[in-house]
Amino acid sequence: MNAGQPPIGVLLIQLGTPDSTDVSDVRRYLREFLSDPRVIDLPVPARTALLEGVILPFRPRRSAEAYEKIWTDAGSPLLINTTDLARKVADELGSSYAVTVGMRYQNPSIEEAVDALAAEGCIEFVVVPLFPQYSSAATGSAVQKAVEVIGGRWNVPAITTVGAFYDHTGYIDALAASIKATLDDFGPDHLLFSYHGLPEKQIRKSDPTDGWCLESAGCCDAIVDANRFCYRAQCFATTRAAAGALDLSTNFFSTTFQSRLAGQKWIEPYTDKELPNLYEAGVRRLAVVTPSFTADCLETIEEIGIRGRAQWHDLGSDEFFLVPCLNADDPWVRVVAELVRNAS
Repeated sequence: MNAGQPPIGVLLIQLGTPDSTDVSDVRRYLREFLSDPRVIDLPVPARTALLEGVILPFRPRRSAEAYEKIWTDAGSPLLINTTDLARKVADELGSSYAVTVGMRYQNPSIEEAVDALAAEGCIEFVVVPLFPQYSSAATGSAVQKAVEVIGGRWNVPAITTVGAFYDHTGYIDALAASIKATLDDFGPDHLLFSYHGLPEKQIRKSDPTDGWCLESAGCCDAIVDANRFCYRAQCFATTRAAAGALDLSTNFFSTTFQSRLAGQKWIEPYTDKELPNLYEAGVRRLAVVTPSFTADCLETIEEIGIRGRAQWHDLGSDEFFLVPCLNADDPWVRVVAELVRNAS
C-alpha cells in the first residue's frame, strides 16, 4: 500500500454474547439470536410462538446460570479471546490495516464495528467470519448482516468476504499443534472431536441436488459438489485433516456434535450420547477438542469443560481434558492475517 492510502478495514465476526450474566441481558441476547430466520428456519408465526411461548420464558434463567460459571472479572470469555485475537492480528498486519471485532448478536455490534472502521478512513473491507465450517446459521447470517450494514452506507466500500477455511493448511496446522500439546502432556487414550450441531433440516437445505446429504452412511466421507456447503461434511473433513496431520490411528479418534435444541432431529452422533459408549468401550483418559469454535465460550467451557467433565466423572473416570480453542495463539493469529492478506 502506498503511503497516505487509507487502511483496509478488517471485520472479525463472532456469533455473540450477552452483555452480562443478568437474566435480562441473556434474554435480550437469546431473543436477537433465536429470532434470526437462518437460526430457527420456521415461518414467522411458528418461530415467534416457539420463542415467546417456549424458549424465552424458561431458557434465559438457565443460560444465565451457565454464563455465571464461566464469566470472568473482565467479562465474556468469547469477547475477551476475540478482542485479544484482533489486537494481535492488527500487530501482525501492520498499519496498512485496521482490525476490529463485531458480534453478530449483541455487542460490540457489527454496526459499531463498521462505524469504527469507517472512522479510520477505510474504503475497502475484508469480512472474516470466524467459523471454520460453513453453515447458513452462522457464516451465512454473519455475512448477510455485514453486507447489509456496510452496503447501507451512502458511500459503499469495496467488500471481500473470507469463506469457510475448514481444510485450510494453516488452520489445520494450528489446530493440530494445539491438539499435539494435549497428546504429549495429557496422554489420552481417545480424542473426541466435538462440533456444534445443526438441525438435519438445515443440512438438507444446503444440498443443491436434494438427494445426497444424509441419504447414506458415507455421504460425508469426501467433499463433492453435492455437499460443498454441507456443514456436517466440512466438520468430518476437518477431523480427517487434523487426524492426518497428527498421524492418528482411526480407532483413536471420533467425531460428534453438541449443543442441540429439542423439537427436531439434529445431526448425529450426539456428544453426550457418545460419552457412555466410549466409556463402555474401555476409554478412561478422554480429551475433547471443539474445532467449530475458534474462541473458548459457553459451549466449550461450560457445556464440555464443566457438564461434559461431570458426565465423564459420573460414568466412572476423572481423566478428562478439554483442549483449549485457538483463541489468540500465535499460529492462529498468523493464519487469520494470511486469510486477510489473500482476500485484500
